[in-house]
Amino acid sequence: MFKGDLGDLLRKAQEMGESLKSKQAELAARRIPVSVGGGMVKMEFNGKGEALSIAIDKEAVNPNDLAMLQDLVLSAVNEGVREAQRLQQAEMAKLAGGLRIPGLTA
Repeated sequence: MFKGDLGDLLRKAQEMGESLKSKQAELAARRIPVSVGGGMVKMEFNGKGEALSIAIDKEAVNPNDLAMLQDLVLSAVNEGVREAQRLQQAEMAKLAGGLRIPGLTA
């Protein structure tokens, strides 16, 4: 009787591992656009939180005010990372099926 329960548990763990790999690949393929400063800096991230592209409007490039451009780029990066984290948490919560798994669910 215990042997069957253990077998079921191992099978479910393997299925969850496969689902996790699939979800990670899906997240890597997702695109998250970010725009700050009224569109002066635009970036795109994947669902893993990796920056994929950046576009800076020429009006944002002022040699006398580099601090503003630096702030805009940092804001875009931070927003993209936050959005990717939200997406990851939401997708992992779905994968966990309501289980409270530390580090995967909020």
